[in-house]
Amino acid sequence: MHLMIPFASVLSESGQHTLRDLDLPNLAKLLARLTATHRVGTDEYTLTTPHERALADALGWSGDDGCLPWAAQAARADSIDPGSRAWGLLTPVHWHVGSDHVSLADPHALHLSAQASHTLFEAVQPLFDGEGWSLAWGGPTRWYASHESLDNLPAASIDRAIGRNIDLWMASHPQARLVRRLQNEVQMLLYQHPLNDERVGLGALPVNSFWLSGCGRAQPERANNDRVIDNRLRAPAIAHDWAGWADAWRTLDAGPLAQAVEAARSGQDVTLTLSGERYAQRFGRLDQPLWARLRQKLAPASVHPMLAAL
Repeated sequence: MHLMIPFASVLSESGQHTLRDLDLPNLAKLLARLTATHRVGTDEYTLTTPHERALADALGWSGDDGCLPWAAQAARADSIDPGSRAWGLLTPVHWHVGSDHVSLADPHALHLSAQASHTLFEAVQPLFDGEGWSLAWGGPTRWYASHESLDNLPAASIDRAIGRNIDLWMASHPQARLVRRLQNEVQMLLYQHPLNDERVGLGALPVNSFWLSGCGRAQPERANNDRVIDNRLRAPAIAHDWAGWADAWRTLDAGPLAQAVEAARSGQDVTLTLSGERYAQRFGRLDQPLWARLRQKLAPASVHPMLAAL
């Protein structure tokens, strides 16, 4: 099995404090049986998050920073044939305009229904049709766009932008000029849309823009039925809910990580990938001298410095 855990570490001071107080016995036991093998990432400013890069490597994909075709993959999962065209994921979002910058709310906080999403999708679709784009609806927060300008267009993962100043993450590549113009037109249309007036009247956030990510053409995927991606740490980490993040970590330790320990004890091949904001570290079973294995088991390293370094 290959267990992949995004948001295993965060850089905020409060998150690091929470991490230091966590007791994760099964993670410690598992790491005592594994060896660090492969690390990806550089810093917290890459367009592609470390967990996305690690997953792309596991899938056998290639691509520059911000140029991994997650949209084409998700479209296929939504029964939309990506073919050989370039795709991008348009996530309907709320931009919060503050006194000195604009930030992005978590799309899941919109609680956008399929009906409401369809209504807004159909409203903006003619703007894209007029520019030669093809749009497809995949789900309440998954709108897909196909256009030649999306081929190898660097775009930041939405996980990088949520809760942050979007100026740091907006697409600035020359190929993105058309996208930015369409974004302005979409914002003007949505500002006046009756559905948003209704949402505001009900105390809900209006949908006032979209976020483009995951651009590119579909790539073949390396098959692996044993790969498990556990995303339970994502929502509390993005929301800076450190009590919830700690609870999610404890549940993860008592469940999937405990199961991974048992699998390793029984001789199964176990791989673990832990991802933070800067790096993703893979751990696997490698042939080691007996003395090295004994040292790991008798005096396992603390998990906290390793997690903090991610």
